[in-house]
Amino acid sequence: MASSEEYRRRYAEQIARLAAVEDPRIQSAFASIPREYFLPPPPWTTISQGIATQTRDIADIYENVLVAIDQARGINNGEPALHAAWMETVKPQPGDRVVHVGAGTGYYTAILASLVEPGGRVEAFEYETDLAAQAAENLKRLPHVSVHARSAFGVTLPSADVVYVNAGVLAPDPGWLRALERGGRLIFPWQPHKGWGPAMLVTRMQRRYAAEPLMTVGFISCSQETTRKTSAYGPSEADIAGTRSIWLTTDRSPDRTATAVYDAVWFSSDPA
Repeated sequence: MASSEEYRRRYAEQIARLAAVEDPRIQSAFASIPREYFLPPPPWTTISQGIATQTRDIADIYENVLVAIDQARGINNGEPALHAAWMETVKPQPGDRVVHVGAGTGYYTAILASLVEPGGRVEAFEYETDLAAQAAENLKRLPHVSVHARSAFGVTLPSADVVYVNAGVLAPDPGWLRALERGGRLIFPWQPHKGWGPAMLVTRMQRRYAAEPLMTVGFISCSQETTRKTSAYGPSEADIAGTRSIWLTTDRSPDRTATAVYDAVWFSSDPA
């Protein structure tokens, strides 16, 4: 029988291939961090194409599948290839500071932590107290990771090169944007319509936040979000696809380029 290390090596190769990963550090991180450490005890429930399967075979969790953390709450470990693609997009580097919003039990936090070594730091936020406690236990051997058992909405965050959000939101919290250093990257699941929307890549430029819609994703909604819409209607698919920047309403008032407007931020087709 193959060892856990061998399963991880094959899994990392598969994930890197599916996500078109070019940075070898990402594949190495997936190969080095045991996924089972961040999961409930077996039997595990894997989910692929909406089909849930129970298994005690460790080989089954080293596939590109979701693994349930708490089925009743709809919480899972996330799709590895999607996260690998996101990490390839935001490119965490050694020495970077990362804010991880929605850390769950810490699996992808650990991978981000590996990517910012040496010299980097990860601040992980998890609102669900039981998950935050598990994450703190799982990550306690990583001195450059801190787990915060609280919401990342409406708080002042530490300055960051990357803000990595793993819960669907109507709009990014203003604090996430303000935390970004020049050239900093924010990635989050924009869900202007219930249950669906694109991953959005936001980059802080000198006087603006450039935005780019990426692949459509499905994430559990962020239960503690305080964002409010200013219109009863959400943006159209054309509006979503045409979004090229995000603005704080305190920096610039919404204008005719607006593709979606919320109480503190708005989305624009203007690349500025």
